[in-house]
This record gives sequence, structure tokens and C-alpha cells, in this order.
Amino acid sequence: MTQDQANAPSEKQLLRHRKEKAQFLLDAGIPLYPNDFRPSGEIAGVLETHGEKDEEVLLREGQTFALSGRIMALRSFGKATFFHIQDATGRIQVYAQRDDLGAEAYSLFKKFEIGDIVGVTGTLFRTKTGELTVKAVQVRLLSKSMRPLPEKYHGLKDVETRYRQRYVDLLVNDRAREIFRKRTAIIQFIRTFLNERHFMEVETPMMQPIAGGATAKPFKTHHNALDMELYLRIAPELYLKRLLVGGFDRVYEINRNFRNEGIDTRHNPEFTMVEFYWAYAAFADLMDLTEEMFRTLALAVNGSPVVEYQGNAIDMQDGWVRMPFHESLEKIGGVAPNVYTDYGKCRTLVQKLGETVRDDEKLGKLQAKIFDNLVEPKLIQPHFIYHYPTDISPLSRRNDLNPDITDRFELFICGQEMANAFSELNDPADQRGRFEEQVREKASGDDEAHSMDEDYIRALEYGMPPAAGQGIGIDRLVMLLTDSPSIREVILFPLLRPEIAG
Repeated sequence: MTQDQANAPSEKQLLRHRKEKAQFLLDAGIPLYPNDFRPSGEIAGVLETHGEKDEEVLLREGQTFALSGRIMALRSFGKATFFHIQDATGRIQVYAQRDDLGAEAYSLFKKFEIGDIVGVTGTLFRTKTGELTVKAVQVRLLSKSMRPLPEKYHGLKDVETRYRQRYVDLLVNDRAREIFRKRTAIIQFIRTFLNERHFMEVETPMMQPIAGGATAKPFKTHHNALDMELYLRIAPELYLKRLLVGGFDRVYEINRNFRNEGIDTRHNPEFTMVEFYWAYAAFADLMDLTEEMFRTLALAVNGSPVVEYQGNAIDMQDGWVRMPFHESLEKIGGVAPNVYTDYGKCRTLVQKLGETVRDDEKLGKLQAKIFDNLVEPKLIQPHFIYHYPTDISPLSRRNDLNPDITDRFELFICGQEMANAFSELNDPADQRGRFEEQVREKASGDDEAHSMDEDYIRALEYGMPPAAGQGIGIDRLVMLLTDSPSIREVILFPLLRPEIAG
């Protein structure tokens, strides 16, 4: 601890000091939280319109502005003060002096502090250093900050505090604000991209009587009025495909999914996905569409099809690698076919990799565990891995030439799954058989196995057109396009353990 840190006031002292100033202002008749100030515009608009004008033009125009924002920096020189205010669009300097505000008003203004939200009225001029500045004729307190902002801020020192107190992180961390502006731009781009291709945006239930559409452990709740168990959805898939049955040939949804699983740099129990379904298309069509989407998205939000992520230059241009699942085990994972096709050898290798194996685990699941350990981490540039085993693809259409594999792909970039897609299984008899197998796996201890969904089978019996569907993880996509190493960086309020009082 430095001498300055040892002499710094405690948090309690700082809070008490702020409360005392607030009380002083109240006693002087200054409301702490008024709501009658209306800004004439935003800071970015002022900077854009007047940022290139010289001092002579600014003085000649003499235009008066009313701006609002939070005080982010403050330097007082007795009878004059320079401070910066920041709104949602930018930051501008303000100059306040006693002769312009009046002695009494200036004396009260001197009680304002960094973090306070103020309304400023004045004209524009340039300082000796050339900085565009508002010369204030009035400074009003709009919201008193009872807690000081972090000092000497270059990102909160404690990462968990940044996530837990995201409101402070956003106030003082330019990069955090930029990540979430870009996140919004990414979602808007995807929505426009699909709308332009005649996909219709829909909403499907968040609470479902059967947790379906993916293999994952759900969150469970109870509806009192109906006295029934419900599940927060793990995926919207089965409801979106019901809409294909209903005659909507292109549908999509951007919304939250919930999975009762672990938390790490790539997983949060609550996450955002876009899922879309396309009648009369196959999984290869989705590969082409995905390449186009990612390439044009990177260009739109980053200005280049080459994305820098954690030291890797990821090339989003055409020509992504497309490789069958079993071939990737051999060529990338280094596992010989006589190993991954032999149940006993495969099981032994999985155990050597430190994975648990149930007695009734199918060969496809063992192969998937090998893939997760030996192949996925090596897939840095975009890779479509396709023709997954039927054992691990309960909703995917079987391949016409080999019923043991499905017409399914997953997209991997930087060693993590970015998307999952397949030609849809629309044969109700085959789907019932797959569900029955999943039910047997659930009974033998697989918490992530799919449940039987009789209504979905009934929907298929009415006839679902041949189709392809895909889910893309929005959070991981934002991670990629903002060079963020953790999913918590791109979720405004990630789930954290309860804060320990102290």
C-alpha cells in the first residue's frame, strides 16, 4: 500500500462527505433531483455540427445550447472552473466562472462533485488549446451522486466488481460502452439480414411444459393456478418448427434461452440466440447463408472481413473449411478410424481424456467427447463440421446414404461452437423413435436427454415441409467481433454468486 492509499479517506468517510454536501444544497433551496430541465440536443450533435468551426465563427453565431450530462472531471481555479460532462453520445468541456453565473450561484455550484448530473446552458467558444467548450451562464443540479466514481479509472481493478456494478463500469469505461453499442448493432444487422430474405420474426413461449429443442438440463418452475410444472426454455426449436407446419415457410426468433449448467468464460445460464427455419432448404444452403451473414456482418460492424480475436486474425471471407465429423477426428484430432469406430477403444480413449462414461453410452456420444477434447480447440479459422452421428442428433434428418449420420453441421471459430444447424427431421415415425431412445437415456441418468413431446409428433403428422434450421449464439458472436475473452464481457448483467456482505 502506498502512502497516498494509506491516507485516502475510507468509503464511509466519502459517503458521509457527499451526504453533508447534499444536505447543504437542500438547506440552500437547491433540489437534488428536479425533472424540469430539457436539453436542446445531445453532445455528439454539438460536436459534429460545430466541432470544426473556428473561434470567430462561434462568437459570431452566438448560439445558446442546453446540454445535460454527468460531471466526469473537474478543475477549479477559484473564480473559474473547467469541467467535463458526458451524456450517452459523448463528452464536452464546460467553463463556468463567477462573473457569468453570479456570485451566489457560483458558490453553490462549487458544491457540485464528480458524478453529479447537471444541466448546462451557454454558448460555444474555443480555449487557448483549441478545445471546443461551453461557456456556461447557468449550471443546474439534476441528480446528486451520493457515491463517488472510481478515481484514476482505466477499467475497474476488480473484474467481478465490473460485472456486478455494470452501471459504474459503463459510466467510466469507454470500451465497455463500445462493446454494448456494437452488440446492439450486431443484433440489428442480423434482424435486417433475415428480414431482407423474407424471414418473419416471431415470439414463442419462454415457459414450456416440456423442455425441448436441445439436449440440456432445464430450469424448473411451478405454475400455481394450473398446478403444473413448467420449464424455462432451453431452445425455441420445436415451437418454431410447428410454425413451419402452420404454413410460415421462413421464421426466426432472437431471444433468451436458459440452461441449468455450469458457468465459465463461454457459458452463462441465460444467453441469447437467433434461431431461424427455412422451408425447402437443406443444411448446405445454411452453410452458404451463414458465410454471407458473418462476412457482411464483420464488414458492417468492424469495417473488415478479417476479425482480430485474442491474437488470431480470423478471415471471414468466402471459402470456409467444410469437413465431415469423422474425418475431423482423424485429420485434426489424430485419432485413427480403427480407434473411433471401435466401441471399446473409443471408450478407453475417452476415459484417458478424463471424461466420465456411462455404461450405456452410445458410440456417437463417445466420439463427441473425443471431438470436444482433441478437435474443437484446434478449430481457429471458420470450420463447418458436418455429418454428426445420429446418436447425438435427435432432431436432425438422417443422411440419405448413411442412416448412422445426419445432415447436420456445427460452426466453429476460435475453438468454440458458434452455430448448430441441420436439415430438419420431418418424418413423425422416425422422430418418435428418436424421442423414445432419448427417454431411455434420460431414465438411465442422462439429465440432458430430450423428453417425449407427443404434441410435436402430432404436428409432424400433419406434415412439415422439408426444411433446414439453425441457431447462432449471439453472445459468442459478440465476443468474437469485440475481441472479448469472456462471455461476461458481452452480457450486461451476467449471473454471479450472491455478494458477500462485509
